[in-house]
Amino acid sequence: MPGNINPKKMKQMMKQIGMQMEPIEDVQKLVIYTAKGNYIFDSAEVTAMTMQGITTYQVAGQVRFEPAVPEIPEDDVMLVAEQAGVSQDAAREALVACKGDIAEAILKVSK
Repeated sequence: MPGNINPKKMKQMMKQIGMQMEPIEDVQKLVIYTAKGNYIFDSAEVTAMTMQGITTYQVAGQVRFEPAVPEIPEDDVMLVAEQAGVSQDAAREALVACKGDIAEAILKVSK
């Protein structure tokens, strides 16, 4: 709490302005999905704050980022495998590493 404000007094002041804070108990895992990847909190403290009818959530904890794996169409896998003369597994790995770029994947596995 800022300064020397008594926690009871702080709660009373928050109530007067219509603000409520409530912790969400037993959060096991929190995942935020984005196009570039996922932000994962394996253990997080989450607090819900309601003020003037709008609820916002505050998250505190250690986060890790997992980049998104692009979806690779089977046609692309077969094309790379055929053009580079490699197995479909090797072609798929190259496409994932090259983020779906077919030409780059062919060059990568042809070396």
